Amino acid sequence: MQITDIKTYITMPIPGLPWLFVEVHTDEGVTGLGECSWYGNNTLIEQGIESVKPWVIGQDPANIEEIWQLIYRRHLRIGGRGPVSAVISGIDIALWDIKGKVLGVPVYQLLGGPVRESVPLYTHVHDARQGPTIEENVAMARETKAAGYQAIKTDPFLSMATQSGPFRGASLVEKLTPSAINHAAEWVGALRSELGDDFELMVDAHARFDVASAIAAARELELFKLTWFEEPVPQESYDALKEFRENSNIAISVGESLFTRYDFVPVLQDRLADFVMPDIAWTGGISELRRIAALAESYYVPFTPHDALGPVAIASTFQVCMATPNLYRQECIHAWFDDFRKIVNTMPEYRDGALWPLDAPGIGIELIHEEVERYAVPSSQGRLTTY
Repeated sequence: MQITDIKTYITMPIPGLPWLFVEVHTDEGVTGLGECSWYGNNTLIEQGIESVKPWVIGQDPANIEEIWQLIYRRHLRIGGRGPVSAVISGIDIALWDIKGKVLGVPVYQLLGGPVRESVPLYTHVHDARQGPTIEENVAMARETKAAGYQAIKTDPFLSMATQSGPFRGASLVEKLTPSAINHAAEWVGALRSELGDDFELMVDAHARFDVASAIAAARELELFKLTWFEEPVPQESYDALKEFRENSNIAISVGESLFTRYDFVPVLQDRLADFVMPDIAWTGGISELRRIAALAESYYVPFTPHDALGPVAIASTFQVCMATPNLYRQECIHAWFDDFRKIVNTMPEYRDGALWPLDAPGIGIELIHEEVERYAVPSSQGRLTTY
């Protein structure tokens, strides 16, 4: 069997949220499906896939590791992380999908078989920067708990980057004011009061804040018994993360902004985080997600993969989670599940706050191409507009 083509699709069933899918085609008619959707410029990733096609076409799709290393090593002089590891991710997921289809088994069977019956999830309620009231957020949390979810994450911090207007993302490092920290404490306190002491509650700072104000916020939030404080400081500096670690008494989760196993080595060696959360669509696909999980397992650190974008990322991460011993929970935004069904033919069954296997071969889903085309956007519009 040989790879004959790689195709990409940018589609947007949810306004402002484009997804980038990858299909790897073979001369025997078996096609693999991957995803490398990004919060930033999907067009950059799409162009990257186009640039590596000459290296990949003609290869045996069964040689997943060889193709992974080929793309990664040929980019070492400019760095194999970020856009390059996202390119690898989309192709790698599709190759595992092909292998599962050829052998007639789900990918998790190829990773050693299941270690659980289902994969527990955590999901999101509103973030404070989105503009809802505390009462509206509490109502959403109440409904989410009633739907069977047992763990919720929120960003309780107002945007300090702009005192008015939309959130600008990580365009600059922000400093939390005392009033913003007080608002965050009210936000989280209301959720804790509604959900109860035993409900799992996480806070996400989206790597936005300087060290001093992140520490001040953590100290105010400690009393709410959070499962973790996520990305408290910008991801570029391990020293900044270490300073936060040494001056707060709160569990830390990092990893969605780290790429490949190599970025996780200092985090684990220096005990800078209590949870690691790599993203399958950015860090290097199924192959690398599995390696990062195993690396974390050797330090007894739970693995809790980031999964905030499209259906293929959710479905392929699920395959890894089924076979990973040190899993905490898989992330999702449950409100998007109905939108997933607009463009894929099926999804793992979700109920009781968990995903359940369907035992279809490969990653278990296929694109509905006419619907992908219906929601298609030009490459020039393949940028997230709501983050």
